[in-house]
Amino acid sequence: MSALLELRAVGHTYPDGSIGLQECSLVLQRGRRYALLGENGAGKTTVLQHLNGLLRPGAGTLHYDSQPFDYSRKGLTTLRSRVGLVFQNPDRQLFSALVEEDVSFGPLNLGLPDDEVRRRVATALDAVGLRAYGRRAAHQLSFGQKKRVCIAGVLAMEPEVLLLDEPMAGLDAPMQAELTALLDRLAACGVTIVLSTHDIDFALRWADDIHIMSAGRCIASGPAQQLAAQADTLRVAGQRPPAALALHAELVALGVLPAGQAPRSIDALLDQLRALKQSGVSTV
Repeated sequence: MSALLELRAVGHTYPDGSIGLQECSLVLQRGRRYALLGENGAGKTTVLQHLNGLLRPGAGTLHYDSQPFDYSRKGLTTLRSRVGLVFQNPDRQLFSALVEEDVSFGPLNLGLPDDEVRRRVATALDAVGLRAYGRRAAHQLSFGQKKRVCIAGVLAMEPEVLLLDEPMAGLDAPMQAELTALLDRLAACGVTIVLSTHDIDFALRWADDIHIMSAGRCIASGPAQQLAAQADTLRVAGQRPPAALALHAELVALGVLPAGQAPRSIDALLDQLRALKQSGVSTV
């Protein structure tokens, strides 16, 4: 299968001389859910900004649809209409007075007819549960609502790829659950989703694949359950093993659970234990 987006040995140095990326390579396939995992300063945000064309490689190349990316004005406009980026801090992304004005900015810049712009804005606000907030002042919204407006602004472009920088940061548990449900719906519609996170438990539970970042490089890529079990690789990237895998290993060692593939979440592990209890198998 050909890659939708690919970084090939990309290097980037910021104006202050700090290294953002060095020989960083990773591949995104169409319709997959990716978690970009790593410590602060590992290069996660820099990767996302290269995938969106916001930053340009100092070395190496970005490929889109298996072709070297053209950084012309036309090329950048096309890329950003298809690959949307949601920043960690929504105040960096919101600039219009009213919610519906902010969400309509991208489609209007594409030169779409007014009826199409209104349709896209309504659909995007529906998707994030903010249809009734169109005439609200953006600065009066809560932090979580602002994040959802930013996502709506990207969705109004009808992208094939959605990039999110630490989307769960600053959200309480109910809002995280709502955002996760939204991402699941988008993934079910075929949108490729890439999000950066520090949360290995969430990455294992949600993602199809994980890219692990350390010191500006992608040091490992692969299926979430396979990569999350590689304790040595996680340690290099400053990550602990996922709680579900660690607890499952202990329960297997104690003879409580049979050996086999570990569940991807604590909830799934609890379901295994409940099933054993209901079947009459002793768990002690």
